[in-house]
Amino acid sequence: MSITADTASSGWTAPERRTLGAIAAAHAVSHLHILVLPPLFPLLQAQLGVGFVELGLAITLFSIVSALTQAPMGFLVDRIGPRRVLTAGLVLGGAAFMLLGATLSYPALLLAGAMAGLANAVYHPSDYAILNTEIAAPRMGRAFSLHTFAGFAGGAVAPFLMLGLAAGLGLAGALVVAGAIGWAAAAWLWLTCPADPVKAARAKPVAGQPTRVLNGTVISLTGFFVLISLSFGGMNAFAIAALVASGSMGLAMASTALTLLLAGSAGGVLIGGALADRFTRHGLVAMAGFGAAGVLTIGVALLPMPALLVVLVLGMAGVLSGLCMPSRDMMVRAAAPPGQAGAVFGVVSTGFNIGGMIAPPMFGWLVDSGRPEAVFLVGGMFMLATATMALAQELARARRG
Repeated sequence: MSITADTASSGWTAPERRTLGAIAAAHAVSHLHILVLPPLFPLLQAQLGVGFVELGLAITLFSIVSALTQAPMGFLVDRIGPRRVLTAGLVLGGAAFMLLGATLSYPALLLAGAMAGLANAVYHPSDYAILNTEIAAPRMGRAFSLHTFAGFAGGAVAPFLMLGLAAGLGLAGALVVAGAIGWAAAAWLWLTCPADPVKAARAKPVAGQPTRVLNGTVISLTGFFVLISLSFGGMNAFAIAALVASGSMGLAMASTALTLLLAGSAGGVLIGGALADRFTRHGLVAMAGFGAAGVLTIGVALLPMPALLVVLVLGMAGVLSGLCMPSRDMMVRAAAPPGQAGAVFGVVSTGFNIGGMIAPPMFGWLVDSGRPEAVFLVGGMFMLATATMALAQELARARRG
């Protein structure tokens, strides 16, 4: 793999630090808002007098609205500017939970789910468009890694934060505070990030780069994101159930295994940022990481292992998959036509929504059918497919010169 020129120019400027801090905070809020409702479901059930199926419909609405609007939001980002769109998304997401906290009714829950889903659609296209413009190329990989890590952190604190707020302030108070966090992030972003241009200027095409958003590379990268979501979304949701159902370990050890898998992914993201800045062959980095993670995960399914070894192997698989994420983002950045980063990231991020809708019933069926070990077999196979697609992307890039 070739090494980028000017990797020694690694000093962050003050504007870059301010921008990255605000964008990381916004991404943390996005993942926090994704997980505001699930920890509160028992309290919401008692308050609203509905079943868990009815509560789950709010999450379904969130996912559907986000999936349908993420690509259009990407085009809107390129048209009117990412700071405007991202700030509006933070305000809308905050309003969704504050409205629910103020009314505590089932119609408000459904409306909040739809509003939060629309707000969620702005984050990836806006975040990446701002980073792509405001961070210098030699530091882009690390910026992407810190952005992703902040999202992981926001999701990790969500259950503890929401239950703690509910214990101290009540259900309504917890929801209002969750919304206020979004408004605080919106204010920080608006005051920190550079203003959008009055009229978005479209950059001139560069020789050898695609000029259409929906080109073959972007469509294949969307499939790449679907595979990532299928592999990790299903395993994250059902790893504990699969390990317990297979008789490999008890609930406490299975929870430890999932925790180490997720923590390994977060740590791997930070390692991957440095790799993405050092090497230009991002497809090969992604292929190696996803491929090795897939082999380890399939090993959990097929090889007899003591419980402690399973925990360690899944933790290592998390590290290897996490270090691919900044390279994944750099692959998308390279595929974006000039001035259309928001649209491209909006389109390919739809792959996460597609995979997120398919994976839960698929992996749940594997557990219900009496083959819980297949959760890791199928998850590992999706990782190998992801690695294969990453290699195909790299070979196509090499052919384009």
